[in-house]
Amino acid sequence: MADVAEPRLLRIQEAAAEIGITPRTVRYYEEVGLLKPAARSDGDYRLFDADDLERLQAIRALRDDAGFSLAEIAGLLEDQEARVADRQRLRSSHDPEEQRVVLLRARDRVVRQLALLRPKHDRLASMIVDAEARRARIEGRLSALDTPEPDASTEVPASA
Repeated sequence: MADVAEPRLLRIQEAAAEIGITPRTVRYYEEVGLLKPAARSDGDYRLFDADDLERLQAIRALRDDAGFSLAEIAGLLEDQEARVADRQRLRSSHDPEEQRVVLLRARDRVVRQLALLRPKHDRLASMIVDAEARRARIEGRLSALDTPEPDASTEVPASA
């Protein structure tokens, strides 16, 4: 019988370093309910597993890369957990009415997510349009600099 390796558990400093955040940030995420360590050591140190690291990475990306607030992130993470639970419930149910309830809840979650994502998308699209217009103006000015204008002192009069 093959030995099953124990999952690797990291202390808070190791987990934070792996994700590129501070231990204080990890503690804060725990305080506000975004994260729950996989375990605690005998000395009451927080211990984090691969799932915790994945969650931390997702939180960081949503916050830093996508600009979501922690409240918005909490909602998105709750939705993800609900999707997993609903998927399992849907697979195990043969009752059409129960399946309908699960699917209606799933649809409502997606509608909420779209309401959260669309304004961010629209803002980004607007920022892209503005940046492209600025780039076009700069390109036009560069082009004007590259096209020499005739020098009036070297022009020969038309009557000569």
